[in-house]
Amino acid sequence: MPTPIHQTIIRFPEIQLATRDAHKLRGYFGTLFQEHSPLLHNHLESGESAYRYPLVQYKVLDTVPTLVGLNEGAELLISLFLKIKVLEIGERSYPVYQKNIESKMINIGLSDDLHAYSFKTLWMALNQQNYSTYLHENDEQKAKHMKAILVGNLLSFFKGMDHRVEGTIMANLKIKGQRETQFKNNTMMAFEADFVTNTMLPDTIGLGKSVARGFGTIGKNNGGL
Repeated sequence: MPTPIHQTIIRFPEIQLATRDAHKLRGYFGTLFQEHSPLLHNHLESGESAYRYPLVQYKVLDTVPTLVGLNEGAELLISLFLKIKVLEIGERSYPVYQKNIESKMINIGLSDDLHAYSFKTLWMALNQQNYSTYLHENDEQKAKHMKAILVGNLLSFFKGMDHRVEGTIMANLKIKGQRETQFKNNTMMAFEADFVTNTMLPDTIGLGKSVARGFGTIGKNNGGL
């Protein structure tokens, strides 16, 4: 059975940032509203990282700063919406003259139909351990490996939404390109990709690693693979 989840999206359409500035958004809001909730920076009260699917995510999509909240994160963004007056990114301050909020319930889970999605930002699928394995695999092994990682990412999302998957997740993945990207002073490999799956997913959520910083953001792809 599908599970309904609450999603809130806040956009700042008059402000233009680079995609790489998403982590600066996270730092700014995590500090600005740190007394409200650890959900904003995905850390525990002790300061340690919370190893769970982030319920508040920070993105720059088509140059537009975007905040995405899910379930408790969705409620939190609604409560903070009117308090956002300025964005301070790096050494620049951006007065907020216009901001849009969208809040809705969305069903997630397995579907009788296939759904096509694209990664709108780079998908960080590999960690430092499986990256070395990936480099030594042939094309067939790489394709199988990456498909398994994608299915694992989908399972992690569903677990974070308290949705129990009763059935088999099917996925077909098409890697369109790969690029090196800097993450915490390390060079990581990230991917441009499309995929088709028998799961219902919300637009603008992230899959893979570092989704709170904007990596792995998906959107529906009406063209398929």
